[in-house]
Amino acid sequence: MSRRKAPRDAGPGALFEDPLAALARARPLRIAGVDEAGRGPLAGPVSVAAVILDPARPIMGLDDSKKLSEAAREALYPQIVERALAWRIEFVERDEIDGLNILQATLTGMRRALQALSPAADLARIDGNRLPKDLPCAAEALIGGDAIEPAIMAASILAKVARDRRMQELHARYPLYGFDRHKGYPSPAHVSALMTHGPCPEHRRSYAPVRAACERHGRT
Repeated sequence: MSRRKAPRDAGPGALFEDPLAALARARPLRIAGVDEAGRGPLAGPVSVAAVILDPARPIMGLDDSKKLSEAAREALYPQIVERALAWRIEFVERDEIDGLNILQATLTGMRRALQALSPAADLARIDGNRLPKDLPCAAEALIGGDAIEPAIMAASILAKVARDRRMQELHARYPLYGFDRHKGYPSPAHVSALMTHGPCPEHRRSYAPVRAACERHGRT
């Protein structure tokens, strides 16, 4: 992050000034929380959300999406969409995951989500320990951020609900695998169905269990 020097005539103890601190004196900073859902599944997209909360329109009950019931997430989703200053959900699809690898696909989704926010964020707080390149704003990586930063909590809820809904849609197209139950994660039932029936077009070929099923069924 760039910093501006204090004037020459400032005292010897004058501090360098952070541009975000200067901006914060003029107006509240627009802080975007960013989180993902779906890095571990064997099938379907990874979902990434970015959310700028509106301090004037608080949302009660925010928490890490993994700590909330499905019903609680579904109840909070429309509140976040309606009250947030800005929000964006990005899906990175199976073919892009296989082409990039899951880490780079997730970082790509984070960058796209932040670039699409309107109004733009002044600062992004991203859950985890990695930051995407070429972001449109300053950014911080927060390990465990979905437990401490409300904007990341909101993003985790949007990402999780959106992905769960997508997996329900994929279940209607590929009912043999039980995507409506396990959402593509490698549950015993999912792995068994994968080995029995072979992969569908939504299975991630870069994941070892899917590669094994491809080899077993002579598919690519």
